Amino acid sequence: MLHAAASAPALVLGPLLRHVDPVSATVWVETDRACQVEVLGRRTRTFRVGGHHYALVLVEGLEPGSTTPYEVRLDGEQVWPPAESEFPSSRIRTPGRPGPFRLAFGSCRYASPHTVDDSERIPPDALDLYAQRLAAEPEDRWPDALVLLGDQVYADELTKKTHGWLRRRRDAAQQLNSPNGQVADFEEYTQLYVESWQDPQVRWLLSTIPSSMIFDDHEMIDDWNTSAAWRAKISRQDWWSGRITGGLVSYWVYQHLGNLSPQELAENKTWRAVQDLADAFPDAAVDAGPLLHEMAVQADADPASTRWSYVRHWGDARLVMIDSRAGRVLEETGRRMLDDAEFAWVEAAMRRAAEEGVEHLILGTSLPWLLPHAVDSLERWNATLNRRHHGRWRGKAAEALRQASDLEHWAAFGHSFERLGRAVTGVARGEHGEPPATTLVISGDVHHAYVAEVVEPAGLASRVHQLTVSPLHNQAPHPIKVAFRIGWSGRARRFTERLARLVGADAAGLEWQKQAGPYFGNQIGELVLDGREARFVLSVSELGSTALSEVVDMPLSEA
Repeated sequence: MLHAAASAPALVLGPLLRHVDPVSATVWVETDRACQVEVLGRRTRTFRVGGHHYALVLVEGLEPGSTTPYEVRLDGEQVWPPAESEFPSSRIRTPGRPGPFRLAFGSCRYASPHTVDDSERIPPDALDLYAQRLAAEPEDRWPDALVLLGDQVYADELTKKTHGWLRRRRDAAQQLNSPNGQVADFEEYTQLYVESWQDPQVRWLLSTIPSSMIFDDHEMIDDWNTSAAWRAKISRQDWWSGRITGGLVSYWVYQHLGNLSPQELAENKTWRAVQDLADAFPDAAVDAGPLLHEMAVQADADPASTRWSYVRHWGDARLVMIDSRAGRVLEETGRRMLDDAEFAWVEAAMRRAAEEGVEHLILGTSLPWLLPHAVDSLERWNATLNRRHHGRWRGKAAEALRQASDLEHWAAFGHSFERLGRAVTGVARGEHGEPPATTLVISGDVHHAYVAEVVEPAGLASRVHQLTVSPLHNQAPHPIKVAFRIGWSGRARRFTERLARLVGADAAGLEWQKQAGPYFGNQIGELVLDGREARFVLSVSELGSTALSEVVDMPLSEA
């Protein structure tokens, strides 16, 4: 009896080029079944999570400053690049090449433009347009790194296509406790990532430009970890445990795993446990889902058990990525953006960068550190009311305003705002070695772009900027545009500062000035770092755009 030959394994997502250093790189893929994945002669077996199959291939023995085109093979058959691809070949470019270091960054990407209904009236996807632009440019104009600063997927704002998929799945499974219009578990999260990263432009971009990622709230739910009151309320929902564990497991698989260096992977106990399972059961008979579920439960209950923050080394530049969501301390009398141990880790990473003589220290945090002045004072006013009147009617009213107006940025965690300010200005004064030329805080979240510079305290040897770029693919409603334009005005600043003083809120311990913005539309930012020189470039798309328009090109360092 003749049997039809089994079809070959296929890529579901990827490849994603993730951590790249002078001699090695990691390449992440999702496949439709268990198989062996090969990149440049390096082979690894897939591991299984929730019935899905993934691999992280470590490619070693690369030359510093080299460019190496690569293919992906599954069980020996080439599956990448696609035969019909119109894009340049995917390649690994290691640090050490002559010329400036280029870093692209942005945040808040709602689905793929191929799955968004035209009626939603979202401007063209800046990440898609950016990929198209790069594909037409010479390689020496491509960025060396891409940083995605949160809301890579929206678990609580779904496209019509995903709504339909969820209805069919839940009807078949008779799931009655899932939140309406939102994802509920790991399986549904996998659909979001496929939807967001499936279009050809972004698949090529992520296969060629090494990416670093951090979550914000929408990977889990809007306003995730806003306050202790918010957390107590959401924890009473019978669907929340499945949602938060599914969100954290999917984040670990799709985003966090690729953030880690080869040394960090070797030391990561969760990754070692997943690898041990894959090695013991090469046919993927055992699923790592339960193991990762336990990790997620513990990470949610005890944030100190899992560190999502990390460091990237880029020669003269250093990125310290700060988790400003999962590790918050929410007790009203001792609110912190990070707990003391996590903050000490961030400060130590900043000191090491200064001691090692980096020219540009970059701090990544999904939420802006320096906000429009009126918004900063409003958040301080609200946080003070919450703390002083906690449990009474004034406190409850302030909490309702906090949640309704998203008053939960660094300014709402005043102790953490000041501690980060002391760490930044300490580096900029040269307290830990030769000060870098620039200290740059890059952020997203607020659906517009602006540049602000610290001007007091005086005497800083390093220029300190807040660079905020958001969204890649979303929109800012008209009231938000009006609010943020007003937020930079002197009149609004004076009014909100008086409000804050009336309740005894502490003023910010430093002063900053807006240097550019606000800019709206879909957007992507670039840092161009050359020796001690630094420039910021912002490109924007509006409704009806067919290409990105450059709206800012400004120096960030001394001439």
